[in-house]
Amino acid sequence: MTPQRQLVIDAVRDLGHATPEQICARVQRAAPAVNITTVYRTLDLLERLGMVRHTHLGHGAPTYSEQEHQHVHLVCHSCGSVSEAPTDLMDDLAERLLRESSFELDVTHVALSGRCADCPDDHRTADDEEIR
Repeated sequence: MTPQRQLVIDAVRDLGHATPEQICARVQRAAPAVNITTVYRTLDLLERLGMVRHTHLGHGAPTYSEQEHQHVHLVCHSCGSVSEAPTDLMDDLAERLLRESSFELDVTHVALSGRCADCPDDHRTADDEEIR
């Protein structure tokens, strides 16, 4: 385990869900010479070793978290917040997919998009109403 790899692991652990760029920024606080290429290579290695996993929470870069960090991600498409739900929420869907499509769903690698409780149902502004 190199010091750079340990810094990447620590950053993933500290940040929870983080893009490679966010991880790199955290690592560079302690080791300014570490570049984004090193972070990407380290994340790839750590994922192959089963120490971290990536999830696509929307458009853009994947986010990384610790391997044992297992839950369904709930992503608000209005404000961008990410919350978590237990994986057993997906049990019925996983069973149906397996039964009907012979597809085994990795429920720990799922992100569901919608709207969080903090975002109002209607995001239209007064300017939007005038256009209509």
